[in-house]
Amino acid sequence: MIERRNIFLHGLFLTLRRFPAVLWAYIFNLALALVFTVRLHSQLSAIMDHSLAAQRLVGGFDLGPAAEAVLRLHDGPSGGTTGSFSSIPLYLLVYFLLIPGTLFCYQTKTPARLSTLLHQGLLHFWRFVRITLLTVLISALILGPLVFLQGKWAEHVDKHAVGRHAFLATLVGYVLIFLVASILRLYFDLVEVYTVQLGQHLRHNRKPDRRVRRALAPAWRTLRANFSQAWPIFLFLTLLGAATVILTARTSMHMLAQPRVWPTVVLAQLGLFLLLFTRFWQRGAETSLALQNPLFHPATLPIVPVVGKVNPIAPLHPSQPIPSPTPIPTHETRQPSQPLAQTLDPIPNPEPPSPSLDEPDPGVFHHDPTKPPQ
Repeated sequence: MIERRNIFLHGLFLTLRRFPAVLWAYIFNLALALVFTVRLHSQLSAIMDHSLAAQRLVGGFDLGPAAEAVLRLHDGPSGGTTGSFSSIPLYLLVYFLLIPGTLFCYQTKTPARLSTLLHQGLLHFWRFVRITLLTVLISALILGPLVFLQGKWAEHVDKHAVGRHAFLATLVGYVLIFLVASILRLYFDLVEVYTVQLGQHLRHNRKPDRRVRRALAPAWRTLRANFSQAWPIFLFLTLLGAATVILTARTSMHMLAQPRVWPTVVLAQLGLFLLLFTRFWQRGAETSLALQNPLFHPATLPIVPVVGKVNPIAPLHPSQPIPSPTPIPTHETRQPSQPLAQTLDPIPNPEPPSPSLDEPDPGVFHHDPTKPPQ
């Protein structure tokens, strides 16, 4: 019988038990960030080093010069967005290599070594590419009309309301889109978990099952049956990660005026690491939910009721007749003239028992009862 657990706590346990997976993901993301910020640093230096407006960033964080620098990067001939768009394929490559291995380690007792993560990532690479394409397609079909309706709703609100009422009315539409997007993200996360679980089983040709379509229906059934449990946890961890990033970013902005830069960098990286940790925590909770609702249930032996006499040769099939004992051949049958004791006694011609005496034999024990003890 499958043990039922709290997916929130069990997901945290899985994340902490496979903590090296979080560290490797953070290291790869940090390396990508460092690589693609070198060009950004050179572009910002070319703009800010010879500008008097940049002096306002020395004693604090001023949004005016920062926004102006960003606009000049986009309007420049070098194209500031080229580096950001070129980083997306590398990020997806890291995602396709690390996430399948992480889910595999969550579902098994395999340690989260880098070799294991990369090996499983290569095995599930094209499966996760197909899941990503399917996610983009279905999300576009569902969220596209919602975004269009949100634009129309925002225009209607701008014409008929102002102030806080207009802001709240517009915010409701964005919150609705966010909730629908979170449900889609949760569903396709479960599809990825079931895809890794399906790959651990062999088909009739003794090869792993790579059919992504077989994971779509189980993921939907699990989400529908456990929606009230899984979706609030997913939302809570999402909001927790976002709140952590906002808090650390706001604190870092207030620390920009300090002469030392490393506390600001450490605090900002701590917020990003906690955001990544909450995302892996979500993966752990989803894995826990999938383990409690597996694709393949272990087969159990059928319980057959025993009626009548039990056949000792086949106790599970009492309908079979009980075999009769094998008859003893005639030449091995005991002759009636032979006594029973002679037949059962394995020792032929035993010695007669010694006669019992009323008192001990003095020739053996040498004991004289009339002689006083010395």
